[in-house]
Amino acid sequence: MTQQTADITKQQKQSNRLQPLVAMRAMAKLLKNPEATEEVFVIIRALAGDAVLRGYRRFKDAADAEVILSSETSLLEVLSDRDSLRALPAGSFGQAYLAFMEAGNISAEGLKEASDVSDAAGEYLEPRLQTYALRLRDQHDLWHVLTGFGPDVAGEACLLAFTYAQTKNRGVGFIGLMGALKLRRVFGRRFFSSMWQAYRMGCRTAWLPGQHWETLLAKPLQQVREDLGVTTPDRYTSLPLELVSA
Repeated sequence: MTQQTADITKQQKQSNRLQPLVAMRAMAKLLKNPEATEEVFVIIRALAGDAVLRGYRRFKDAADAEVILSSETSLLEVLSDRDSLRALPAGSFGQAYLAFMEAGNISAEGLKEASDVSDAAGEYLEPRLQTYALRLRDQHDLWHVLTGFGPDVAGEACLLAFTYAQTKNRGVGFIGLMGALKLRRVFGRRFFSSMWQAYRMGCRTAWLPGQHWETLLAKPLQQVREDLGVTTPDRYTSLPLELVSA
């Protein structure tokens, strides 16, 4: 057995351990303070099981996997370079991403900071697996732009349903379900319809964790959506979003 295989096997044994009590405590903190983004990562890690490992194995078969894993520039660095994003063609995916981030006064580094706070020792043992895991984390806002789910609480919940369909991470699914139960009080039963549509979108869309985003940013947003099979979330967009604050 090679050292790399041994590391992955050790990581698998660790990752398979579900921690429901840890997840419930973190969820209680998150419900009390929705701004405590670090608790989201605690929940995801506590209930993820082998979801990241399964995703990594699938990712290694992607067309550009070797190029991505061998790159000296991370996706986070690319998304943090606003000057380069601003220089992309009008109507491009990258320009739309930049507009989304600036409109929400958010940064690509924000998720990293929340993730680091929640688990400062959460590095994966095998470097290429860690690269995949961090890349998966840093795609979140790209998925917002691509799918059309906004940064409001309803959009976040719907994107979680979409993400669960893509990753089968039980932590993501748990957070999405809790959000849906909370938002049902605001929107009524039709919010579950929005969540179901988001989940079905995630099932039908091409597998996003395996995409070479760096090459897609310069392309027209609509073309990227069509190429990846992303449909319009009309049940979400028809919600009276003014009833909840962003």
